[in-house]
Amino acid sequence: MLTRARKILVRATNWIGDSVMSLPALEQLKMAFPEAHITVLLRAWVKPIYEAHPAVDQIIVYEKEDGLKRIYQLTKIIKRLKKEGFDTAVLFQNAFEAALIGFFSGARLRVGLDSDMRRLFLTHPVKRKKQHHIKNYLDIVSALGVKTEEKAPVLYLKESHILEADNLLKDLGIDKRQFLVGFSPGAAYGSAKRWPADSFAQIAKKAIKSWNAKVLLFGSKKETDICRQIQQKVGKDVIDLCGKLELGTAMGVIKRCDMFLSNDSGLMHVASALGIPTIGIFGSTDPELTGPKGTFSYTIKSNISCSPCFKRECPKKRNNMECLYSISPDQVWEKMEEIRDEACSILRQRRNYK
Repeated sequence: MLTRARKILVRATNWIGDSVMSLPALEQLKMAFPEAHITVLLRAWVKPIYEAHPAVDQIIVYEKEDGLKRIYQLTKIIKRLKKEGFDTAVLFQNAFEAALIGFFSGARLRVGLDSDMRRLFLTHPVKRKKQHHIKNYLDIVSALGVKTEEKAPVLYLKESHILEADNLLKDLGIDKRQFLVGFSPGAAYGSAKRWPADSFAQIAKKAIKSWNAKVLLFGSKKETDICRQIQQKVGKDVIDLCGKLELGTAMGVIKRCDMFLSNDSGLMHVASALGIPTIGIFGSTDPELTGPKGTFSYTIKSNISCSPCFKRECPKKRNNMECLYSISPDQVWEKMEEIRDEACSILRQRRNYK
């Protein structure tokens, strides 16, 4: 039975990709309770994903420290949440601490996955299923009596982030009609999700030669090495933005891309949710669980018996990562040309580009 909710606390996930995949659940939560005030509790680095979303009324940033400072911050945030007077807590983050925060916030109804000994703190525990993560987030909302349906995530951008992106591209001498291909060659999870730098470089050379494209490299500061390798292998038509942009600005630049090639990463989901034709390359993980769901989103995965293993590093003795190395640049390029003929032409028509 559909419960009533006046003030809803949503604990967002800490990963960019998971935050994007939870957006359909957030959207349908707001649709079910249009009069409710929804506050999202989050870590600072995922804030741009929610800032412009129409379902979000308020954002609280939770800065978590180590040691005794962590206890102080936890106590501080719980005290603030109690003052807010939440009646419902929707916990997308699958961590014990999230359930603890939901319990001590004073919310009468608390819903989330029942893993990690969280059941004691939840009024509506939900079993995690082996299904796409989007569905798992929707199941959390469904536990409140909300009728949900699987949809692709949609990202909304702040005007300031769009302006920052436009100014950046202008400073780089990139015209609006320039064909842009974005790469996300890193993956914070581990090397078992990273297609080789040389393979990305080969794709970059093909895009520059065949399409007269500019290639933009995206990623965090931890991924600067692989981006630097690609830029050095290809040359001046590759622009390395890795570690140089805040997430909001990066989202604005990705919105200007005509195509996006990525490992299974958070930025893959960002591009897909922005409606950019996206190809995700999968090695140790499973596209059935975390693949992009946008209209023009595709995945490439090899049929290797040990994949998916869900390991951060290849468990084989020689770390051969056959699941990734068996995916050839020619195979990926063939898919990119197919997308360019279909999805990219539609995208450029929407932008009124020829």
